[in-house]
Amino acid sequence: MLDTVGPELQVVNKSETTLSLEENGTVVLTPHHGQEASSSLLPINFSGLAKAVTPGATIFVGQYLFTGSETTSVWLEVSEVKGDDVVCIIKNTATLAGSLFTLHCSQIHIDLPTLSDEDKDVIRKWGAPNKIDFLSLSYTRHAEDVRQAREFLSKLGDLSQTQIFAKIENVEGLNHFDEILAEADGIILSRGNLGIDLPPEKVFNQDLYYKRTVKYVGEPMTHLESIASSAVRAAIKVKASVIICFTSSGRAARLISKYRPSMPVLSVVIPRLKTNQLRWSFTGAFEARQSLIVRGLFPMLADPRHPAESTSATNESVLKVALDHGKASGVIKSHDRVVVCQKMGDSSVVKIIELED
Repeated sequence: MLDTVGPELQVVNKSETTLSLEENGTVVLTPHHGQEASSSLLPINFSGLAKAVTPGATIFVGQYLFTGSETTSVWLEVSEVKGDDVVCIIKNTATLAGSLFTLHCSQIHIDLPTLSDEDKDVIRKWGAPNKIDFLSLSYTRHAEDVRQAREFLSKLGDLSQTQIFAKIENVEGLNHFDEILAEADGIILSRGNLGIDLPPEKVFNQDLYYKRTVKYVGEPMTHLESIASSAVRAAIKVKASVIICFTSSGRAARLISKYRPSMPVLSVVIPRLKTNQLRWSFTGAFEARQSLIVRGLFPMLADPRHPAESTSATNESVLKVALDHGKASGVIKSHDRVVVCQKMGDSSVVKIIELED
């Protein structure tokens, strides 16, 4: 996956001087790159900020996400606009160190292209030769952003099948979510930046999401949808540490992930034997790799020689291997409850296992 930079605003600190900002002091954001950064002046890479903000607007500057307890990020409040400069009141004491800092203006439209010339250059020189599988389109705000990116990729022969994942990072993108979803191959919600534009509790309430998803799917559910939602509901109710899902195509595991369980999902991909009349081969590795893109899924390719369940004392089952893998990874401990979703004959089963010592 190639992740674009997009229209990211940045404070430029060429000399990498450590900048100390004091609460209730003032600092000026200026588009004049030639000036040195200081505790009272921050050069930025965007000349249109003064036209985009008004007094009272909120601006974040830092390495990434502001949590309220750290001192490496700062909130600013616009007090006035002077020509191309923006004068701000410092809302918390902070120390900024490094050459570049992210600058984020809450709920403000920034008039810059989503796919920059620099992004296009990297895609041509690095993305195309490496035949990237996915393009993560940062700061996607409209469906047209996706269409323009797809048109650009179509002109690069090796990338005509590259999938585009729209990265939603602000309220503007969130407000156009449905139209973006219709154009993109997938969506990435950047909770760090969204948590700046929105109150953090608005970014993932998993229990509420589960209820809304069930309501949205409606009734009657398909057989697989019913099994997936039941597995997540059971895991929530018994406070399971992990959901283990046996799958061959990966679809069952993706459906479970759709309901946003708060615990990880161990997707055990069962290889299938196929032939082209000249040789036999196993499928499954591709499906396992692709599931890495799905939220909360941790794929594991099963050994085709192992049965799903133990049939004798000496027979090591795929389930036992999966449980051992979970223990080794630290997601499963003694006395934990585990929800297992698997197919047995023509039936699909959801069961709860309580582990012993």
